[in-house]
Amino acid sequence: MTVAQRRGRRIMMTDAERDAYLAGQRTCRVATVSQEGMPHVGALWFVWDGSSVWFYSLTRSLRWAQLRRDPRIAVVVDDGVEYGELRGVELTGEVSFVGEIPRRGEGCVDLESPERMFASKYFGIESMPHDERHAWLRLTPQTVRSWDFRKMSGPA
Repeated sequence: MTVAQRRGRRIMMTDAERDAYLAGQRTCRVATVSQEGMPHVGALWFVWDGSSVWFYSLTRSLRWAQLRRDPRIAVVVDDGVEYGELRGVELTGEVSFVGEIPRRGEGCVDLESPERMFASKYFGIESMPHDERHAWLRLTPQTVRSWDFRKMSGPA
């Protein structure tokens, strides 16, 4: 993972800040590219394991079809209302497809941790329910950019 950030180092999150921020957020925006080169952006739940973003996506979605054709992706997680409160993380790279498609719950060592994290974060349970309509995508980002505008204001 490369931190591709020259400008804005003053407002860049540390690794620990970024990890805590991503662990605490629930929704990201995922951008994919159509065959014609047009972007498509949609909201999606995710989990961050410290090095990869994991998505449990519908396999019959436009997002899935586009990623099958072109695995390049950009993901933004952000929040804040007032300018001085804005913060977020942008991650880019290529996704990989992990586990069976669609997911039925067969044993998969790579999915043990993300499924446990996802089930706890979104459903408040210990193990992942499988509906045979979703499957897993993993983004181990090639670039990461972050910002926390709260760092611009000095002590009061």
